[in-house]
Amino acid sequence: MQITRYSAKTLLACAVLISVSVPGTAQDRAGAENLSYADIVDLADGAPLVLRAQIRRQATVEPERSPGLEQGFVRLYVEARTSALIAGNVPVGESLHYLVDVPLDERGRAPKLKKQEVILFARPVPDRPDQIQLVDPRAQFSYSEAFEARLRPVLSALLSPDAPPRVTGIRDALAVEGTLAGESETQLFLDTENDGPVSVTIVRRPGQAPRWGVSWTEIVDQSARAPQRDTLEWYRLACSLPDTLPGSANLSRDPRSRALASADYALVREALGACPRTRD
Repeated sequence: MQITRYSAKTLLACAVLISVSVPGTAQDRAGAENLSYADIVDLADGAPLVLRAQIRRQATVEPERSPGLEQGFVRLYVEARTSALIAGNVPVGESLHYLVDVPLDERGRAPKLKKQEVILFARPVPDRPDQIQLVDPRAQFSYSEAFEARLRPVLSALLSPDAPPRVTGIRDALAVEGTLAGESETQLFLDTENDGPVSVTIVRRPGQAPRWGVSWTEIVDQSARAPQRDTLEWYRLACSLPDTLPGSANLSRDPRSRALASADYALVREALGACPRTRD
């Protein structure tokens, strides 16, 4: 059915919501099973609400009323029943309405989603408990126990009082050589969104492999360890730090120490590895 059966007021309100959330670049069509760890954190970190819901009705929004819609997709106005509030402290109604962009089926038509269980990453609409706005137009994923099992540890980590802060860059880097040949220590002090203390220490000892770790407190700890992959600590670093050490952050004076700081940063960056994403 067409969206024309809904009121002009409702349509206008929804158009405003989707215009706010449309990203500037196209996104991949991967389903929940193909989401990387970084994808899940990206979605959850920006979502005041994470819900499980069952779709009850859908209506197609005409293309001319779907700004930012990518070719091969259709915009739907969905009515769903809330099954569970997985994360969030904002009241939501039992019946929810929202806009979502989904791929057309093999016949070039809107897929039939009625009765499908979905996970929604969303934000509330002020004074409208029956409406939500997805954090991006495709932040709806088919529900599965496997997906929920991957999602819940991410949400727990994000909501923890000890959650690592968002890293925004490198403030300072300083390398100091020791008294023995091959001995050195490099410290990286990172900028964070809320000025939370984060430092990375790289220690080299003669005859030993370089060792590095990250401290999330005011104390710079040489015994700190490197974060495990696919943890929030790893994500904050691997998905935020630049590929190379900015020259402006390197406080070392002599060329040898500056080169050592750059080499130690490269060691950390290589150990962290890439931050794979399936969504732009």
